[in-house]
Order: sequence, then C-alpha cells, then structure tokens
Amino acid sequence: MSDENFPPSALEKLKQTNPELEIWWDSSPLIYHHWKQEVVKEESNLQYRAILQEYLKRFYDEKNLSATFFDGVTTNPPLTKQVLELNQERWNLWIDELIRKYPCLTIRELSWRLYSEVVRRGAEKYYPRFQVSGYRRGYLSGQVDPRLLQNTREMIYQAISLNNLSPNIMVKMPGTREGIFGITLLTTLGIPTNATLVFTLPQILAGAEAVKKGLEIARDKGIDLSRWRSVVTMMLGRFEDAEEFQHQAKKLNIELTEELKRWAGIAIFKKAYSIFQERGYESKLLAASMRLGPSQNGKTRIWHLEMLAGGKIVLTIFPNIIASFLKNYQEERIVPRIEEEVPQETLSLLLKIPYFKNAYQENGLLPEEFISYPATVETAHSFAAATEDLEAYVEKRYYKISGQIKSNN
Repeated sequence: MSDENFPPSALEKLKQTNPELEIWWDSSPLIYHHWKQEVVKEESNLQYRAILQEYLKRFYDEKNLSATFFDGVTTNPPLTKQVLELNQERWNLWIDELIRKYPCLTIRELSWRLYSEVVRRGAEKYYPRFQVSGYRRGYLSGQVDPRLLQNTREMIYQAISLNNLSPNIMVKMPGTREGIFGITLLTTLGIPTNATLVFTLPQILAGAEAVKKGLEIARDKGIDLSRWRSVVTMMLGRFEDAEEFQHQAKKLNIELTEELKRWAGIAIFKKAYSIFQERGYESKLLAASMRLGPSQNGKTRIWHLEMLAGGKIVLTIFPNIIASFLKNYQEERIVPRIEEEVPQETLSLLLKIPYFKNAYQENGLLPEEFISYPATVETAHSFAAATEDLEAYVEKRYYKISGQIKSNN
C-alpha cells in the first residue's frame, strides 16, 4: 500500500497501531467519489494535493473493491439525504418509477423502499470486501426507522427486511431498552447488529450483554453465525455536544472547555474498552460521531482518533475528519494510547456533573431511562427530522407523478 514516493498516510499509520483496529467510512459509499474530487480540488498546496489524491485512491479504488482500505461503513438518515442531494436527477427518476409501479403504497412505505435502496446499493459496493475477508469485514450498517425507538416488533420487521437485501448489511438498532431487547432477538437469528444511539456506559454494557445472551441461544439452537458480527457504538461527539451537559456544567460554575468535552467522551469509551477486555465480550466497541479538537498551539488535534489509537476497536470516521487527520497528522508518529488513563484531575471535575457521572458509572442509568437520556433525545430528534425530510421529498414526487397520471387518464 505504500512506496518511496507515497509513504503510509496518517490513517494507515493509525490502523497499524493494532492489527485488530478497524477503520470504517462514516457515510454512504455512494458519495465517496464526489467527496474525493471535492477535497482534492479544495487543496491549495499542489504538492500535498498529489499526495492526497494518491491516498484517497488507495482507500477506495472502484476497480479493486475487494481490497478497499475501509473495513466497513456506517450510515444513518442524515447521511442518506446527502446521497439524494448529490445525484437528485437520477434518484428522482428512480422514485418516480417506484411511485408508478406501486401507486397504492403510502408515503412512509415508499420512503422506506427508497432508504432501503440506498442501503442496498452501498452494501453492494462492499460485498467484494465481505467475501474476500471470509465475512468478517465489508459490512454496511443500515438503520431502522429512528422514530420506532420503543416498538420492538416494528424494528425487528425492518431489521430483517434490511438484512434480507444483502448478507453484509448490519442492522443499526437503538440503545433503548426495547432496541437492546431487539438486538438479543436478532442475534438469535444470526443477524449482525450495530447498537446505535448509545452514549453511556450502562447502554454500552447492556448492548454487549444482549448480544451475549442472543449468542447463547443461537449456539444452543445451532444457528449459522458465519455471517454474524456485532458492534456497540458510542456516539462520542453527540454525547459531548448535548445541551444538557453544557447546562449542568454552567450551573456548577464549571467551564466546559473543548478539552474537557473531548475527555468526557474518551473517558467513557476507555472505561468501556477496559471492561470489554476483562469480560471477553464478542461484540466490538465502535467509536463514532467524531469531532475536531481540541486546538493546541495553533494546531487542530483530533483526540477522538489520537487517544483511541491501538485499541481492538472500530473507528468509523466522517469524511471531514479523515481529511483533517490526513493533513494534520501526516508528519507525526502515531502510537497506541487507548490504555492511557484520563488525567485524575480532569476525571474528578467531570464526575461533579450528573450528566457525565450517570454516563460513566456502570449502574448510572436503568434500562427504562435510556430513552430519556438527553443525548438520546437530541439525537433521536435529529434523526427523526432527517427521516421526515426524506418522506417530505418523496411526497412532493408522489403528488407530481399522481398529477401526471390523472392528466394522462
């Protein structure tokens, strides 16, 4: 993957910190080509532009998809919207044909078919990687409707329908009590899962225990687990950015600096990682929703990658974080830091804030409280809004096509 003109990139050096560290693309594969062109075009340094272009080609070469650098993909409703926005004309034709073919479907049903098609096409891109890896890499995560957080039956129905599109589709289930129960059920069927909308240690451990229970049942029943995997995702940035975190810190006269916020998410992830190693969970921890920062000595750091290097984990990385990490860390030596402890003074300060304390303690939240945890509420609202935007888009096409059909009749 390297030669004398193009030594390993910062991202490749990060991956080398542990043979079991995986790096995933946190967006749809369907936007990668467009993003690659844009990020190269925006680079003003011509010398670095050539290097960047080579690295981005290495990471995802359309002519050799079985050897893609990225080990997997995560998507969600907002990221799906980006796919439609970047190729509106082509997707409009697809939606219009769907409406003509199934005029009796509701807007929600049409929208779900559209979302499923975006997921299916993305999974197709990574299927060669899935096959070559013996079904251990090349998964794409597709999410059930984020408005169904407490409806296990409907979530299971959608999960099975998503996985039926392609065996390398890993189903994102929410970290609510009902969603976590759903993870147990899906695991008993050998369906790969990704616990999402997870922000706290209690949720992380509940997800891992749900998988453990599901595996016991699956193995007892002789279920084929050859195409099964599990990850439990902590949404770092969304945990740190929650308004309630800021509000509680302010009430306690604690300045929630950029450094303190980043340490908060990292502290929970590090503690969860240590517990996973001790208990031998078969799920793998996944760090998501990464943010830039903090800034130190005029340079942008990315602690969400730097401080988790060396772990037997998955790092799913936004396109903008990838671009920044490549540029800002290219000349740096990247070393394992996952087992480094959080500064005690920092941890003591964070533990004064109930929002963090409840998230950091193993028994800080009851399962029925997962649904009302502030970061869960805020993220679910954001994802639901993106889903409703998708439905509104389909609805506009529906009425346009319905009008054409009526006029033709």
